[in-house]
Amino acid sequence: MVSGCVLVCCNPGLFSEVAKDIQGLEGVVVAFSASGRWDVITEIEVANMKTLSDLVLKINGLPGVRATETLVEASL
Repeated sequence: MVSGCVLVCCNPGLFSEVAKDIQGLEGVVVAFSASGRWDVITEIEVANMKTLSDLVLKINGLPGVRATETLVEASL
């Protein structure tokens, strides 16, 4: 299991729609809007790094998404 966060920067005024679109994707635990440098915070849980990469590519391709940063939880 791979878990982490995807931080999303949106086009102005689209953070609510982007958060709703992200929430519908498989592997997304929760997506919510925030104030500051990042507009949407997304918590994810997927089977492996390949699935994580695919999910991040889907998020990047959503209308209104300008940029993302992915933070992966390391298992020690």
